[in-house]
Amino acid sequence: MDYQKVTLDNGLRLITTSLPQVQSVCLSIYVGAGSRYESEEKAGLSHFLEHLLFKGTERWATAREIAEAVEGVGGVLNGGTDKEMTVYWAKVAHPHFGIALDVLADMLLRPRLDPVELEKERRVVMEEIDSSFDSPHQRVNLLIDEVLWPDQPLGRDVAGRKETVAGLTRQALREYLEQQYRPRNVVIAVAGNIDPEEVVGLVHSRLKDWKDGLPQPWFPAREEQSAPRVSVEPRHTEQVHLCLGLRGLPHLHPDRFVLGLLNVLLGEGLSSRLFQELREKRGLVYEVSSYVTHFFDTGSLIIYAGTQPGNLTEVIKVLLEELMRLREEEVAEAELSRAKELGKGRLLLRLEDTRNVAGWFGSQELLTQRILTVEEVISEVEQITPQDLRRVAQALFRTDRLNLAVVGPVKEADRLEDWLRL
Repeated sequence: MDYQKVTLDNGLRLITTSLPQVQSVCLSIYVGAGSRYESEEKAGLSHFLEHLLFKGTERWATAREIAEAVEGVGGVLNGGTDKEMTVYWAKVAHPHFGIALDVLADMLLRPRLDPVELEKERRVVMEEIDSSFDSPHQRVNLLIDEVLWPDQPLGRDVAGRKETVAGLTRQALREYLEQQYRPRNVVIAVAGNIDPEEVVGLVHSRLKDWKDGLPQPWFPAREEQSAPRVSVEPRHTEQVHLCLGLRGLPHLHPDRFVLGLLNVLLGEGLSSRLFQELREKRGLVYEVSSYVTHFFDTGSLIIYAGTQPGNLTEVIKVLLEELMRLREEEVAEAELSRAKELGKGRLLLRLEDTRNVAGWFGSQELLTQRILTVEEVISEVEQITPQDLRRVAQALFRTDRLNLAVVGPVKEADRLEDWLRL
């Protein structure tokens, strides 16, 4: 899949991918702003600002006007904040690309940050924080980050805490916008039925006067773990929800694709080892899965499962046994081949959507300043051997790197740490 990259005079990077076989265009704007850039007292700042940019601009004064501008031509508009970036995106039929660009450009460069809307949205964000506590599944996936990276930005909920959100002022939001939302800290990715030269011309005309500046850096992760760690939140729920987490690898680590394949073997899909062992063979869970995250300087491998309280010990035992199998035994060639095909197939299926294509190129450029094509990634995966898998498993799957988060009715919480042994 080919792409073109252009850097404007003000430092703004623009990546275009022409897909003439589709009817849509997705415009995604990636900003180097997220919870890793926030001090403790301003936790949730990036996320709150993202919400507010949808609430009115100089040209479209209200949230409704912004929504109607895009939805009025059949499009979709949304955004999201993560630990290392914030994204704003619009997907429209290709004749309406100019409208999508005008709306998103006005949101980023000329937001109103109206005080009345600010207070209303503050309440909305607090409701969002409350909702995460009401969902044990969601809560345990937040809690495991707190265990992996305690008392630091990577371990915090991206939305912040109610106390910090309550203290965020309009001035703080404006100052953060002016500091982080600078061209050199932004990547625009456009994918779909487009003429790349026409897109470059339109983006240049709308954003050429966007003044550059120096954004603030992110807070590095502290890696201080020397023994297993456990956190339990007692709840009166039918199931106990758990996440077993290990620190992983950064964005550009040479073994990141090996870890990704280990994740496929462990918990991606119905044929994964954990799904087969815990659900199909033992009937201990309804849901079990795993996922990998990569950050600038660290990463994680997380396994999630939900089970009856009386089965907690057995489920944890099986999770650890499967980690040990990958560490101590070489994966058979037939299983390795199936895992590679699953990983490649899922990637190719995702990239049938213009939004995911834009995300593939835009997020790589923002986070790593290096873009690998789909073909290059597939080539990397094809070269992974059983020896590579075992080598990386031996390096990462260790007792002193184990972390466990549990939400639900747990009778033997004080013994959980004793069970974490590899």
